[in-house]
Amino acid sequence: MSTSPSNALRKSGAKRPRKAAPPTAPKVGLVSLGCPKALVDSERIMTRLRAEGYDLVDSYDGADLVIVNTCAFLDTARDESLDAIGEAMAENGKVVVTGCLGVHENLIREIHPGVLAVTGPHQYETVMAAVHQALPPAHDPYVDLLPPQGVKLTPRHYAYLKISEGCNNKCTFCIIPSLRGPLASRPIGDVLAEAEGLAEAGVKELLVISQDTSAYGIDAKFPRQSWRGRDYRTRFLDLCEGLAELGIWTRLHYVYPYPHVDEVIPLMAAGKVLPYLDIPFQHASPSVLKAMRRPAHQERTLERIKAWRGACPDLVLRSTFIVGFPGETEDDFDFLVDWLEEAQLDRVGCFKYENVAGARAQALDGHLDEDEKQDRWERLMEVQQEISARRLARLVGRELDVLIDEAADKDGVAVGRCYADAPEIDGVVRVADGKDLRPGGMVRARITGSDEYDLRGEVVTAD
Repeated sequence: MSTSPSNALRKSGAKRPRKAAPPTAPKVGLVSLGCPKALVDSERIMTRLRAEGYDLVDSYDGADLVIVNTCAFLDTARDESLDAIGEAMAENGKVVVTGCLGVHENLIREIHPGVLAVTGPHQYETVMAAVHQALPPAHDPYVDLLPPQGVKLTPRHYAYLKISEGCNNKCTFCIIPSLRGPLASRPIGDVLAEAEGLAEAGVKELLVISQDTSAYGIDAKFPRQSWRGRDYRTRFLDLCEGLAELGIWTRLHYVYPYPHVDEVIPLMAAGKVLPYLDIPFQHASPSVLKAMRRPAHQERTLERIKAWRGACPDLVLRSTFIVGFPGETEDDFDFLVDWLEEAQLDRVGCFKYENVAGARAQALDGHLDEDEKQDRWERLMEVQQEISARRLARLVGRELDVLIDEAADKDGVAVGRCYADAPEIDGVVRVADGKDLRPGGMVRARITGSDEYDLRGEVVTAD
């Protein structure tokens, strides 16, 4: 009589073989520097890592390998990136470098010769190949699970939505086109499908980003794609119309004031897209704008701002400016300040001009000394602080939706943002009696006070 293998094991006193323990997942740390577009690159790398069974850790000593996603827009950013690489090398020793500084591989390897690999921006396949070579993945189908929206560095209630790579503009102070290449728009069906997945995963605010958001689709000649049974063209207006269908906040960043931007204002007035435009004007003086080779600069910008606000009184305008650009005279600076007084922009960031290696502005005449740049920066920010205070005071007494970012402190004050506030760069709303509020919650708040940058409010209703 034959004996089954299981019986034979029992008869001989042998123990059943235990299921082999799954292999320990290799651990990767990631340092992400720079702008939100680089943050999205980091999220995509993290998603790929998790999909392949890697663990993500937040300390050098717990990592088998570290990825540093760098920035190189300004010399200060380049130096910060080089310092971050050096820290990762010192603390861990196994480092893969990616991002904008990666186009300067010789510089990186000269300073940090021991890095494992260097890649440029949005080169996800090359990054993963470098990781595979240094740290092969340990596959376990039982644990290789991802959230449907991928891995995010932002809180779960808001997310950046990158609609394109690269840029076609030739601004003399900028090297982004040489770092990231020409404009390459993502197909609109892909963008809307990603946005829909984020909304289904609980995201309540989408922040649309690119190098030139209003140029979306120009490179591809506006091809059509279907989403939710409707055809959309790969262009700015259709993108906004599609995102409006999701029923969550949509905030538009890096919008150049091309004429077709006017078409989106009615969507804002109707409450379908947040009445918020981030427009990087950079300056107002015609001579400085010409030296900068800025796109879409025109003398009628103030008229268009007035028309936008006439059609959508709640519209909030954010912008950034550069003072101390080569050749900027005192008259040019006065022109800028006068323009700000007339434009009454709600939110403004200001940078002192820096030379950037490879940027054509380095070769321009009339470079200013640092003391003069600092003086102009201080004067501009003083003027804008007063403007900001006046603009925010208009909201006192109103009821606004506030998206909560931070739970209440010991005094019961929660921190959130209204439609006028982008995360990290704008102000906040401090909501009293918010002890039951949690990040990601939406509350209706009555605005009770304001200062130069922030609002104060009290709960009316909460979701």
